[in-house]
Amino acid sequence: MKKINQLLLLTSLLTLTFISEWAYAQLPRNQDSHTYQLENPISVQYLKKNLRKSQPRLVLNQAIEKKLREKLQTDPLTQHIFQAIKYNTESVLAMNLITVDIPDNPRSQKNQLGISRNFLYRVNMLGMVYFVEKDPEILQRLNEEVLAACIFPTWNPKHFLDVGEMSLAIALALDWTAGELPKSTITLAKQSLIAKGIMPSWPENGETPRWVNGTNNWNQVCNAGMIAASIAIAEENPELAAKTMNRSIEGLNHALAAYAPDGAYPVGATYWGYGTMFSVVTAAMLESAFGTDFGISEYPGFKESANFGLLTLAPSKLLYNYADSPDLPELYTDFTLSWFASKTGDKNYLNHERFMQTPEEIGKLSRLAGAGLVWTAQFEEKGSGFIPNAWKGEGANPLVIFTGQGENKEGYYFGGKGGRGSISHGNMDAGSFIFELNGVRWAIDPGNQSYGLLSRAGFDLWSRCQECDRWKLLTKNNFGHSTISVDNKRHVVDGLATIVDFKDGEKPEATFDLTPTFEGQLKSATRKFTKDSPRSIIIEDQIETNNATKLITWQLMTQADIKLVDGGAVLTKEGKTLRLENLSHPEISLSVISLDPAPLELDRQIENLKRIELRIPAWIFEGNKGEIKVRLIGE
Repeated sequence: MKKINQLLLLTSLLTLTFISEWAYAQLPRNQDSHTYQLENPISVQYLKKNLRKSQPRLVLNQAIEKKLREKLQTDPLTQHIFQAIKYNTESVLAMNLITVDIPDNPRSQKNQLGISRNFLYRVNMLGMVYFVEKDPEILQRLNEEVLAACIFPTWNPKHFLDVGEMSLAIALALDWTAGELPKSTITLAKQSLIAKGIMPSWPENGETPRWVNGTNNWNQVCNAGMIAASIAIAEENPELAAKTMNRSIEGLNHALAAYAPDGAYPVGATYWGYGTMFSVVTAAMLESAFGTDFGISEYPGFKESANFGLLTLAPSKLLYNYADSPDLPELYTDFTLSWFASKTGDKNYLNHERFMQTPEEIGKLSRLAGAGLVWTAQFEEKGSGFIPNAWKGEGANPLVIFTGQGENKEGYYFGGKGGRGSISHGNMDAGSFIFELNGVRWAIDPGNQSYGLLSRAGFDLWSRCQECDRWKLLTKNNFGHSTISVDNKRHVVDGLATIVDFKDGEKPEATFDLTPTFEGQLKSATRKFTKDSPRSIIIEDQIETNNATKLITWQLMTQADIKLVDGGAVLTKEGKTLRLENLSHPEISLSVISLDPAPLELDRQIENLKRIELRIPAWIFEGNKGEIKVRLIGE
C-alpha cells in the first residue's frame, strides 16, 4: 500500500500542477458565431440505426484491429511501442489496486484527478495487452481494477475533469475486453457510468455545466468522457446516451473553434497536448463506432495544430513555455501527434527517435498509450510534409516562431507573442520572446508554478482584473517577461496585442501591434522581430509617447551570467557566449536586476534569474516618437 500511495503521489505531482477547478471557473466563453459546425445527427433513432453493434468499437473495430495485428507482425515502430506497453504493464501489475484513499500532499490540489489519470493509465496498459494477447491473468487484474474504481463513493463531480477521465477509462476497459469481463462486472461498470459519470453531468437545477460549452481543455476532456460513457451504455439507456452525446458534440464546437485559424492553441503547448489528446481520442471513438468523426478532424485549424505541437518544442527539448506552461513537455504529446500522422500520412508526426528505443529507455508512457499504439499502426506514409522555418499563429493568443534552416546545427530558436493577460491562463506577456542558440536558452519565459501551493496559501490566482493578485507574481506580470514596461506599471490586462505583419523567407520578420497593451500609457507601440542572420535576432520597438509618459523600460529575462560593456552586454552560459547590442541608444548603459531570490515568497524561485533593463526617459524621444532597437547575436 505504501508503494502504490507513493506512485500515485508522484503521478499527482507531475500532472495536477497544470489544471485547476478555480482556473476552470475563469474560462472565457466563446460567443462568436462560426460558419463551421460539427455534424450532430445524434438521436435515439440514430444510435439504434448507426452505432456499431459489435465490440470493440471505441478507438478499435474489426478493420482497425486487422491493421493493428498486421503492423504488430511487420512494423518495427508498432512493435517497439507494444513492447513498451507490456513493460509498463509489468509496473501496473506490481502496484496495489487503485484506491481513492491517498495521503494529502501540500503541492497538489484537493481533487481526485491524479487518481483518475492513474486509472486511465492502468486501463490503457492492461487493456491493450489483453486485447492483443488475451492473457487471462491480465483480464483478471483488469477486472479487479474496474471493480475497485466502480466502488469509489463518487468520481468527484465537483471537479468534473476527474469524472471525465474516469468515465473514459471505464468505457475503454469494457470495450477492449468486448464482453469478456464477468457479467456482474459489466453490469456494475455500466451502472457506475450512469450514476457516477453521466447523471452528475445533468444537474438537478437544470443548468448546463460550464465545461460543456467552455473553450479549452475542460470542454475537451469532460465531453470525451461523456461521449465514451454514452456509447458504452447506449443499449441499456439509449435516451440518456443520445441526449448526452448530442449535447457533448454540440459543445465541442466551442473548444475546437479556439484552434482557428492557424492551429495556435491559445493556452500554450502543454494545454495543447492535454486538450488535443482528448479531442483526438473523441474523434477516434466516433469514427470507430459510427464510421465518422462528425467533422472534428476537419475543423478549421485543428489539423494545422500538429505543426504548433512540433514547433513549440525547441531544439533544447524545452517547450516554448508561455501561458502557464512548464518547461518540459508532457508524455502524451507523442501519441497525440501519432493521430495526426495517421490522418495526414506525414512521418514528421511520428516520434521514431523515442519509440525506437528499448522499453527501459522509453520508460513511462502516456495514459492513452493504448490508443496511441492503434493510431501509430494506422499510419501509411504519404510523404514528409513541410515544417516551416518561420511560422505564425493568429487567434486569441497570437505568436510567431523562427527556427534554423536545414539541420539547424546552431540550434536556432525564437518565439515571440502577443495576446493579453485576461485570456484563460494568460499572462501580462504581450511582446515577450524567448531565444535559443547553441543549445542555450538565452532569453527565457519564467513559465508556470504550482497551482496547489498557491491555492493552499489562499492566493487568488484565477481572478484577472487589472489589480488582481495574479499580477503580483513574477511569472504572471510583465516585469517577469522579456517585453517593455512603461512607468513601472502593469500591462493593460484586456489589451490584445495582434500580429499586423509577417514575412517568411531566409530573413523572416513579424510585427505586433502592442498599442492596446499600453492603453493610457503610450499613444502607440509596435514590436518587430527580425531574424537577420542564422545566429541573431533583432528586436525593434516603435514608440509614440503621450503627455503622461515618463519612462520606457526594455527588458530581457535570462539565467546567463552578464558582463556590461560599452554599447550593450555579453552573456555567458555553459561555455557559450551571446552579445546584446544596444543599437538605438548605445550611450545609455544597461542595468541588471537580480531576481534570485524572486521578490515574493510565493514567486517561483528560478536559479540565477536576472532582468536586463534598458531604461529610456520619454523626453529623449523627439516629437514624442522614438525607436528602441536591440540585437542578440551568438558568437
